[in-house]
Amino acid sequence: MATPSEKLADSLKELHIIQEKGVIAIKSDMLSRTHRERLVNNGFIEEVLRGWYIATAPQAAKGDSTAWYSNYWGFCIQYLEDRFGDAWCLSPEQSLMIHAGNTKVPGQLLVRAPGANNLPVDLPIGTSLFPLKAEIPPAEERTMQDGKRLYTLPAALVRCSPNTFTQDALEVRTGISMISNAADILRILLDGGHSVVAGRIAGAFRNARKERIADTIVSTMKGAGYDVRENDPFDGQINIVLPQRARSPYEARIRLMWAQMREEVLANFPVAPGLSENIDAYMNTVDKIFVTDAYHSLSIEKYKVTPDLIERVRAGSWNLADNEEDRKQRDAMAAKGYLDAFKSVENSLRRILAGENAGTVVDQDHGDWYLKLFGPSVTSGILNAADLAGYRNHQVYIGNSMHTPLNRDAVRDAMPVLFELLEAEPEAAVRAVLGHFIFVFIHPYMDGNGRMGRFLMNAMLASGGYPWTVIPVEQRERYMQALEDASVRQNIVPFATFLGYLVDQSIKGRPVATI
Repeated sequence: MATPSEKLADSLKELHIIQEKGVIAIKSDMLSRTHRERLVNNGFIEEVLRGWYIATAPQAAKGDSTAWYSNYWGFCIQYLEDRFGDAWCLSPEQSLMIHAGNTKVPGQLLVRAPGANNLPVDLPIGTSLFPLKAEIPPAEERTMQDGKRLYTLPAALVRCSPNTFTQDALEVRTGISMISNAADILRILLDGGHSVVAGRIAGAFRNARKERIADTIVSTMKGAGYDVRENDPFDGQINIVLPQRARSPYEARIRLMWAQMREEVLANFPVAPGLSENIDAYMNTVDKIFVTDAYHSLSIEKYKVTPDLIERVRAGSWNLADNEEDRKQRDAMAAKGYLDAFKSVENSLRRILAGENAGTVVDQDHGDWYLKLFGPSVTSGILNAADLAGYRNHQVYIGNSMHTPLNRDAVRDAMPVLFELLEAEPEAAVRAVLGHFIFVFIHPYMDGNGRMGRFLMNAMLASGGYPWTVIPVEQRERYMQALEDASVRQNIVPFATFLGYLVDQSIKGRPVATI
């Protein structure tokens, strides 16, 4: 007679077969009732809506949103395909968000489908899906991106509502930066006789200093007999000039965020004391703070069902005690790696304090910091050496965050832009706050991004003479929420205020983080 462990292993094997097929949205009929109930009771799957499930981590805390946010797009796409076939498309506004590199999980996903019923579908963690009974755009105005059925970028710009230009200006500006000529925009405007929209679109391109495209739109529409009255739909918002054609939406997005956020950082951060003249004295204070800094360092891990786990369950060897022992070993290697990385960062600090450009130094040295951070884990066999070969090659997710870090290809577009901005930025406060934020926004590594981001922050603080500042583990929730506000809502003020307070207390000799 099979033991409970062997029965659970059999159910996990069925789940693994489904996952290997790329299934995210698990319909109830994909598993027998016995397997389904066993997996639910042991925390390996959870119900999203009636008859639909996703895989989860059994050790996740109650209310943890990581499983849902990381599976969100895959679930929605497969649910929509099952319900509407290929006759659905995301709204023009949501399409624009995706074209502009906005990777956050939306509160409500608006979908157009002729077969919809205009009834909202409630999803976990306060999210929802609204299938709007409406025609989808013609084939020439549709495109596919990672399974998402979207309006093309030109169509999304033309079809989105007027208030999108003020409420989601960053997305619109990013989208505009990706348009190199007026042809596709004009084709849609002329086919529909959209004279009012033409005036709005021309004004948007004019605001972005793309006068040639703006002029072409106006002159062509007038030549076709339409009365076009150009207006600036950004309603007087700050004009931010980007390269005439960005290499990717992620490059444009990061440059726009930096430009929009820097003044708010300066308004909420103490004035820089100035580069330290006594390098040895400064480094002595850094040496003394190492233990406190290491103690407060944080990390996040992600769980995935594997064949190895199935066999461990079958043998009855899967339990939290074993996982705890594994965790302790990882922690020991992480502590050794942190010490090695800290010493490498100190070498970078000496170069910065000697007057070298802080952005250039960190660009050159951050790869070594990362190698040192995880070197002991490779030596002990916890990680493969290939795991340390440059930036990540897979998608990662942040625990309980609606922000999805950039995809692997976007990382390679975005990281050079970050270092260009760091090198060109004259204010150390901006380099520290936005450097840290955008580094973790990109999330270039599979693990250790928070620790690397804080190393980068302190290197930039040193470039302005600010003291090394530790983010207290006791304020982790405030810290993570401030990063979430910046990532999801482009509101940098909570993060700048939070770091500004910690730095100010350090300057006054009253550091908040202690042990």
